[in-house]
Amino acid sequence: MIVDCAHYRGGRRQHEGAMPLEQAAAHCKLGGFVWLGMFEPGPEELSRVREVFGLHELAVEDARTFHLRPKAEQYEDGTELIILRTARYDDEREEVDTGEISIFLAEHFVITVRQGIASELHEARSRLESRPELLKTGSASTLWAIFDQVVDSYAPVVEELERDIEQIEATVFSGAVAPTERIYFLRREVTDFYRAVHPLLAVLGRRLQAGRSPSVLLPYIRDVHDHLQLVNEEVAAQRDLLTTVLEANIAVISVEQNKINLRQSATMERLTILASVFLPLSFVVGFFGQNFEWLVSHISGLTAFLALTIGGLLLPCLMLYIWLRRRRAHPPQPTPEVTDTLRRGAAAPRE
Repeated sequence: MIVDCAHYRGGRRQHEGAMPLEQAAAHCKLGGFVWLGMFEPGPEELSRVREVFGLHELAVEDARTFHLRPKAEQYEDGTELIILRTARYDDEREEVDTGEISIFLAEHFVITVRQGIASELHEARSRLESRPELLKTGSASTLWAIFDQVVDSYAPVVEELERDIEQIEATVFSGAVAPTERIYFLRREVTDFYRAVHPLLAVLGRRLQAGRSPSVLLPYIRDVHDHLQLVNEEVAAQRDLLTTVLEANIAVISVEQNKINLRQSATMERLTILASVFLPLSFVVGFFGQNFEWLVSHISGLTAFLALTIGGLLLPCLMLYIWLRRRRAHPPQPTPEVTDTLRRGAAAPRE
């Protein structure tokens, strides 16, 4: 879909409203340049634009494909294809929406093909139209307007991602366990955003080379390059910070798991001691409950009853108590083979 198509000459827009493609191509020969803006065009519409303006087929094919990183290509006919990645933060979903802008740049025309909702260029066109001294420099001035808007749109995304990272960081370093899935998702978003920002430095760096842009535009492009470099450093720092947060979260999860294991071990130890106490008692009670003739005939008074029954219960408990005290006072020592292995492991150099 064609959003706007205008002819610029002498730093001014020559008409109001959009013009047909054939008329725009004819105005390219009158001096100045034509800026054609399109939003998610279909294959037939792109093919028509290619025929009217004589675009290279590989360039049109690149404009149809959604790329993962910005790039710039120069073709033999003098047309340059520049692909940018756009970004916008959605507050409701707490996610980063991305888009793409493909720019066909020639001496007498500029064609922008936008993909995705985060690629609005109306503000860039209006801002450039309010700067006639820059419009006079020709079609290269549109690159400054587009670059400037795209880079400015990166700043709110960086701020919102920083806020999300601070929330997760506060959760992790407070000792609580943060959702690992949320950390992974946020790190993936930051990585994708880094792929959109970092390669753009090389694209802008090429525009700063001698002869690539009019001298009047160089200070403005250099200013955009400085802003982009700052965004790139912040996004790189966010990616490294998320890696640290993820490692810290895994450590917190390990500590919590160790606490659970210790509680379970303490419970099992109590149950084991309780079972160890009742095991000999159950044996004694079961033994004396068999009603052997010798037991029945020899328990003829209270003294014999207390000696054989109560004494039989207290003696195993006393023996178990003495054994446990000896085990606690003299814990088992590792064998010489295990000691030598541990000593060699401690003396080994760390990588």
